Amino acid sequence: MKSSTAIAVGTLAVGAALLGGKPAHGRPALGLGVHNESAEGTVATVLVRPVNADDEARRAEVRSQLREREAGTYINDILLERDSSLARWHDRPDRPLTVWIQPAPRISDWNPVFVDEVRTAFMEWGALQLPIHFAFVPDSAKAEVHVTWIDRFSEPISGRTKWARDDNWWITGASIVLAIHHQLGEHLDPDAMKAIALHEVGHLLGLDHTTDPDAIMSPRVRVRDLTPEDKATVKLLYSLPAGPVGKSSSTFVDH
Repeated sequence: MKSSTAIAVGTLAVGAALLGGKPAHGRPALGLGVHNESAEGTVATVLVRPVNADDEARRAEVRSQLREREAGTYINDILLERDSSLARWHDRPDRPLTVWIQPAPRISDWNPVFVDEVRTAFMEWGALQLPIHFAFVPDSAKAEVHVTWIDRFSEPISGRTKWARDDNWWITGASIVLAIHHQLGEHLDPDAMKAIALHEVGHLLGLDHTTDPDAIMSPRVRVRDLTPEDKATVKLLYSLPAGPVGKSSSTFVDH
C-alpha cells in the first residue's frame, strides 16, 4: 500500500522526518569495543598485520553468497553505507529481544494508539521467521531495547535509532526515539507513526537506507508496509554472519 505523502528520513544516528506532515528514520553508532562513530581522526603510522586465512575464507564465502542471492534485495546499498560490513544481532531463536515502549508521555497530541502502532511494526518484522524475535515487557529495567517519545526533533526528522556493536559488528544494544510532531509542528497520525516505526525497527535490525524509493528503508518513506525487497533483504542479512565482507588487507591506517 502506497501513500502520496512521503516520509523523509535523516542520516547517521538520526531518524525519520516527514514531508507533508509525515516522517521516518534512524541509524547507528557505538561499538562494544568501544568505538564511537565519528567523522574525525588523525592519520598515524601505517601498521602491518598478517592476513588471517580463515577470515579471508569467511569473507570470500559471504561474497559468493551475496552474488548468488542479492537479486530482489538492496543489500548492496547497505554495504555501501557501512564500508562493506554487515551489522546484525546474534541468532537467538529461544530468547526474544525484550522491548519496552514508553506507555504515556506527557506530550501534546499524544495518542495511546501510537503504542499499538509501534508494537505492530515490531511484530511485522518479527513475523518474517528471522533467527531473532521480540517480546514486550512492562518494566524498562528488564528491556534490551527502549522506545521513547519526544515532542519533535530540531532536525527535519521524526525518528532516531541508535545502536551499539562490538568489534565484530554484532549489535549489542539499541534504542529508538519517535516524535509526536514533525519539525514544523504538525502532529503525526497513527498511520504515519506505524510507517516511521517500521523504518526505525529496520535500522534496529541492522538495515540501512536504500535508493529504492518504494521500500520502507528509503530515506523518504512513501509506503506504509514492508515490501518484498525489505523482507528479502533482512532475510538475507540474517542468513549471513556479521562483519566486513570486503577483501582483507595486510595493512591498515590507525585513525
